[in-house]
This record gives sequence, C-alpha cells and structure tokens, in this order.
Amino acid sequence: MKKLQALLQWLFMRVEALFNAAFGDRLNPLYHLGAITFFLFWVVAASGLYLYAFFETGVAGAYASVEALTHRQWFAGGILRSVHRYASDAMVFTMLLHMLRHFAFDRFRGFRWFSWLTGVALIWGVYVSGINGYMLPWDQMAQFVITASFEWIDWLPGFGGTLMRNVIYPTSINDRFFSLLAFMHIGVPLVVLLLMFIHVQRVPKARTNPPRPIMASLLITLLVLSLVQPALSQGGAANLGVAVGELQFDWFFLALFPLFYLWPMAQVWALVAGFSGLLAALPWLPPSFRRAGKGEHLLTIHPSTEPLRVRSGETLLEAGLRQGLALPYECRNGGCGVCMCTVLHGSVDHGAYQPSALPEALRAQGKTLMCCAKALSDVEIEVEPGDAPARLPVGEHLARVDRMERLSPEVMRLTLALPGGERIPFKAGQYINILLDDGQRRAFSFANPPQVQGHIELHVRRIPGGRFTGHVFTQMKVGDTLRFEGPLGDFTLRDSEHPILFVAGATGFAPIKSIVEDAFARGLARPMWLYWGVRKRADLYAQGLAEQWQREHAQFHFVPVLSEPDAADGWQGRTGLVHEALLHDFPDLRAHEVYVCGSVKMVETAVPAFMAQGLGEGFCFTDAFVPALRPWP
Repeated sequence: MKKLQALLQWLFMRVEALFNAAFGDRLNPLYHLGAITFFLFWVVAASGLYLYAFFETGVAGAYASVEALTHRQWFAGGILRSVHRYASDAMVFTMLLHMLRHFAFDRFRGFRWFSWLTGVALIWGVYVSGINGYMLPWDQMAQFVITASFEWIDWLPGFGGTLMRNVIYPTSINDRFFSLLAFMHIGVPLVVLLLMFIHVQRVPKARTNPPRPIMASLLITLLVLSLVQPALSQGGAANLGVAVGELQFDWFFLALFPLFYLWPMAQVWALVAGFSGLLAALPWLPPSFRRAGKGEHLLTIHPSTEPLRVRSGETLLEAGLRQGLALPYECRNGGCGVCMCTVLHGSVDHGAYQPSALPEALRAQGKTLMCCAKALSDVEIEVEPGDAPARLPVGEHLARVDRMERLSPEVMRLTLALPGGERIPFKAGQYINILLDDGQRRAFSFANPPQVQGHIELHVRRIPGGRFTGHVFTQMKVGDTLRFEGPLGDFTLRDSEHPILFVAGATGFAPIKSIVEDAFARGLARPMWLYWGVRKRADLYAQGLAEQWQREHAQFHFVPVLSEPDAADGWQGRTGLVHEALLHDFPDLRAHEVYVCGSVKMVETAVPAFMAQGLGEGFCFTDAFVPALRPWP
C-alpha cells in the first residue's frame, strides 16, 4: 500500500502542477473535488425535478412520457435529460477521484475516519440512486438493469427468487411496483444529501460551492455534451417477453453488471463486500509511508499567545480553523502558498506540496505551508501575512449584577460590575461564557465597546425553557454574583478599506453594537450599513440608538426589517427576511465585507445567498447563536 500511495501521490502532484499552469491554483478543479461534487448534486437534483414533473410513474405511461420529454420538449426536457445523465456520471467521477486523492495523501486516518466512512457510504448511495434511475425510463436498458439487479439480489438468503417473479412475464410488473421504484429515486437522493452534509461536519470551513468560474465551466460543458451526444432511450420500450440485445453501456454506473454473467453471483457479492470492507477498514490498517508524530501537540500562532491543541495527523491549518482562528488559506492542498508561515520553534512534517508554492530557498528559511504541515512536536509559528486576529488571554472572573433593565418584553439589559476597578481587555464583537454551578456554559456577547471599562453590558433574550435566561427573568436580582470566562471569539472587525454590511438577528444586535461604537470611538470612516431583522416592532429594543447613530455619523446607515409585523404596529418600513432586504439593496457584494450575527438558521440561510451574489468567503464573518434549552430544575 505504501508503494501504491507513493505512485498515486506522484501522479496527483504532477497533474495538479499542469492544471495550475493551465488554470491557476485558485481554479484548479483538483483542489475543489468535494465542492464540485456538491454542485453536481444540485445540477442533478434540479434537472431531475423538472423531468419528474412530466414523468408518468406507471408501467404503461413511463416510456411514452420520457420519449415526449426527449423529443417534444427538445428545448428543455431533452437537454435536461442529457444534463441529468451526464451530471450524474460526472458526480461519480469526482467522488471517486476525491476519495482516491485522500487515499494517496494518507488523509483518512485518525480523526478523519468519520469523514472517510461517510464517504464510503456516500459512494454506494450514489450508485444505488443512479442504478435505480436507469430503471425508470422503461426502455430496454431499464429492462436489462432491473432484470440483472433482481437476479443479483435474489441470490442473497431470504429472497429466494421473490424479486425475479416480477420480471418473468410482461404483466408481472404493475403500476404499484413501478411507483415504488420512482419513490426510491426520490428517497435515496435525499439520504445522499443528508450524508453529504454529515460528511463535511468534521471538516473545518468545508466549502460546498466551487469558484463561480468552475461552476460556469461545468454547466457549459454539460450543455455542449448534451447537444453533441444527447442521452436517448435504447431499443424501444421494455418487453419482458423478449431478451435484451445490444446496449450502449454506462460504465460509470454499470461497470459491475457484466460480471453478473461472467462470474457466479457468490463471487460478485464477495468482490463487493470485500472491497467495501477494505475501504471501511483502511483508517485502521497499518500506517503508511508518511507518519506524523503520535499524540497531541501544542501549537502557538503568533501574534496570539494562547496555545492550541493539534491532533495527531492534523495539519496546522485544520487545527487553527477548527478552533476558530481566521487563518489565511485558499487551495488547502499545497498549491497556492497563501497559507505560508514561519516555524519559530519545534519541528513539522512539511507534507506534499507544489515546489512553486514553497521554493527550497524559503523552506530553508523556516517557512512551511499550514495546509500541508503537521506537528511533530510542540510548535510555534508566525502567520504570514500576519492578518489573523490575535487571541487575548482567557481568564475566569467574578462579577456582580449591577443593573437590570427590560429593553423589551423578551430582552433584558444585564450590566455586570467588575470588582476593584478590574479591567478585562477584549475586542469589540467578542463574548464571554457565563459559568453555571454544574460547569455548563452560556455564551453572551459584549454589547459595550472596549473603551467602556469597569462594567460589562449583556443583552439577554428569554428562551422558552432556557435554564439561564429563565433564571435572569424570574429569579435574578441586583447584587447577585456571576462567574464567567473570557474574552472569547474572533467575530471582530477586520482592517480593510471595504464598506461594511452588518446583518443582525434579534439580540445579534449586541456584538454589532460593540463593534459599531468601537468604530466610532476609533474614528473609522468606512461606510457602514446595519440591517437588523426581528419579528415584531417591539423586538427592535434599541431602534432609537441605531437611529441616533445614523443622525450623528454620515457614514452609518440603519435598515430595520420586520418578518412578522402586526397590523396594529402601523409599520411602514421593510418587511420579510433581513438578508433578503440586504441582497435587494446590494445586488453585487464583491467589494464589501459582511458581518452576520444571529441564529444558526439565519446564518446558514444568509451566508450561501451572500456568496451567490459575489461575496468572497474571506470577506464574510459570522457568529451564530446556539441556544441551550435544558430547563431550570
């Protein structure tokens, strides 16, 4: 296996070098295989939904409806049928290439076992979905695929020929059975989509959209291929009374099928089960030629002073991103050099990278690429170009509840006084963790700017069933003592010249307030827009303050948005979803920085929409609130 990995790695590095020369390292498709697979899935899903709208899910009408789509709707149905077919083939190809690349570079062991196993499950899910899709047009290819598949499955104990009984006579397959096949072609892809999102959960900052030029190129390629070589039904309608003759094979999905007629079924099952078991066991097989240091190490990224833990086999970039640092990176595969850093102390395994990204002269000066380098000991590095936000020391503190003020029926302003004039250095946009008696934590953002010391302002929104927020609204009183840790978080304003767009949901206004007041105090002249989205007018608990900012600062603009206004409010302002209001006002986000703070649902909905409208990933910063719902005992 070591020799095989070495050969594959050598091949990948040389092909990637050629692609870098042809497309540039930022548009090298081999650096975006996972994201391309996601994009192809959406192409398959969109084209499939259109086809399904005109498809007859019955034996009698299936073939005729597909033919009508292909020939009578050539301008849409015929092209989309071909796009659906070729995008599915391309998805298989990119998934297999993605897995092969991770195998070549030994990126499937240790903490990566979860992503690897879900990837194996994904591949078989896509195969099942694709093979099932070939059964639906009810042409001779469908007849062959159904017959061969049923023969293969019927070999398993417990079936005893029950499936093959459905294809003995022309009348054997009825509409109910055919509807089941159509239902599977919807249900299995939904499971695949769920697995895809589970697959990337342990990949920090995983990208699910490739660069827009790659997306455009893929769509153009699929359209051209569909016009030059359209996907058509084969051999006329299925007829179970006649054996299928010659077919044009799809080797992406049906490569296994010839073995059904060349080998005994037991051997085919042994091949599939053995190969699947081997893939699943790979993360635990003996280590290959590249072995990182055993156990965890500490990583210190200057100018930060807080050490991070690096897991065995984890790259320096993965460790930093996983623990919340906004580190510079682009390709994540050693091809661009954006993530170059200087090793100050300790030793690293530099990994495999393109020599153009890290010339030998720079490596001799102590440089390395964070996306490839793995810690062999405790390591200290200096990030280049040095624009990653430094982390301030995190400490544990005591504070007294100095003031409680209802800002709205569901929002409380909590003012905490620090003992003895204690000062806590923090950056606008950071947060603290309130420590409960049993060690649980509740996160709240600083609402005051760093220039205001001696007390901490928090905006606490009542959460139904919330343990801490329920206590604040029902039992807490002035004079109570709270224990907290902080400051934490990297949701802070970056230094640039771009106009700033703030998007706040509910009490997501709190860290934005801290950032805006800090910007005013430092005399920043960058244009700023605040879009604050709430449900009702009463939820705009600091509307007067935001309007005051707008009156006093020419560069600041305030846009409140209500999603569910009451008629009694007499609201004349913007309505709907807050991110949609911003997208309406800013159709091109390429020259802006966006800061989004609110619920997880709001952030997950807004960010992809912003990216689709031109916002670069390096210019979008988020802070998602995850409420804890354990009731107060």
